[in-house]
Parts: sequence; C-alpha cells; structure tokens
Amino acid sequence: MSLSRGTVCLALTLGFAAPAHLAAQSGEGEVGLPLGTQAPSAAVEDLSGVPVELLDLVRGRPALIEFWATWCENCEALQPQLDEIQARHGEAIAIVAVAVGVAQSVRRVRRYLEEHDPGYPFVWDARGAAVRAYQAPTTSVVVMLDDRGSVVYTGSGSRQDLKGAVERLLLPGS
Repeated sequence: MSLSRGTVCLALTLGFAAPAHLAAQSGEGEVGLPLGTQAPSAAVEDLSGVPVELLDLVRGRPALIEFWATWCENCEALQPQLDEIQARHGEAIAIVAVAVGVAQSVRRVRRYLEEHDPGYPFVWDARGAAVRAYQAPTTSVVVMLDDRGSVVYTGSGSRQDLKGAVERLLLPGS
C-alpha cells in the first residue's frame, strides 16, 4: 500500500495535535478499548486470593496494565522494557500485570515471581472479568491510562515501544 505525501502529512499532523492519546505501537493498530474511553472497573484477586479492584491499584496516576501469562512469548519479549520502565519511572507510573486464568495457575505465577520479581503487582483474573472489561483478546495486550483514568494507549505483541509510549505519557502537558 502506498500513501501520498498529503496522507502522511495529515497523519503526522493529527498525531501531534492530540498528545493525550498515544499511538498504538503494535503494528496492528489499537486493540481492546477505544482511546479516550474511561477505564472500567474489574474485580480481580491478588495472588493470595484476596479480592482487589484493578483500578484501586492505579487510581490517581498514569498506569500501564499488561494482560500477561507465564507461557506468553510476547510477554517475555516485553519484560525487559517493563523492567526498565519500573526502574526509571516506577514512582510516576503504576504498572500492573493481570495474569489471565488460561492455561496457568496462581501457583505457576507465584513460581515465576520467585525467579523474577519485577517490583510491581501481579493480580489473578480467574474469571476473566478484567479481560472482558478491557476487551483484551489475547495476552501481551497493554493498556495505558492517564492520571484521570482515560485510555491513552493500547497495543499488543512483542514489537510495542512501551518505553517510548511511557515517555510520551509522562511528558509535562501531555
């Protein structure tokens, strides 16, 4: 597919005109909730089985939510970026991994965390409430929220530029 110079200029202009919304970096376009949507509530559990409201973990500050599984190769490929984001921006952005209840157990997630504790919470979505609420069709789906709880980024797959999207999200005035 070939794009005209005018189409490219219009796309770039629109991209810069709306700094509150970050472009998806998956190459597949947005996934799940439309940009600008208010983040929905979703009942999940901590890894001890205690009920938790997903938004209570991120309320009042920018957030990155990843729909994750121990068996997900794309999630594994994204992990170095998430580790760097946590190390550089952990005070400014809430990161939460939502462990999906498909082909894994809480016990398996805990074993993973014993070997690699990234320093942010993992929650268990046993009944798929968060998956349905955020319309996450697969693992490695990442949703970013601004400090008001609006969806500003969605993407999926291993090629997402999460570090760049977080940098843009945290820019003053964005």
